[in-house]
Amino acid sequence: MTDPRQQAHQLIDQLPETQLSALVGLLEAIVDPVATALRNAPEDDEPETGDEKQAVAEARDWLAGRGGKGIPHEEAMRRLGLE
Repeated sequence: MTDPRQQAHQLIDQLPETQLSALVGLLEAIVDPVATALRNAPEDDEPETGDEKQAVAEARDWLAGRGGKGIPHEEAMRRLGLE
């Protein structure tokens, strides 16, 4: 009996070029369904609320006040009790 991986390679080699991209998309969805879902998700088209705009402005000010550096990963983990 043929090894399934070898059989898959043989079948792929028989595909016309026009069908290879469809197969690649299918294989990507099988291997990493989350990445595929994110790639195919619709863009967030809801307008920002006033509260969201204010929160973003505050975050940018906070970051600018620290020279553009955020909290190091290790410290964030420590603060969250996840070290």
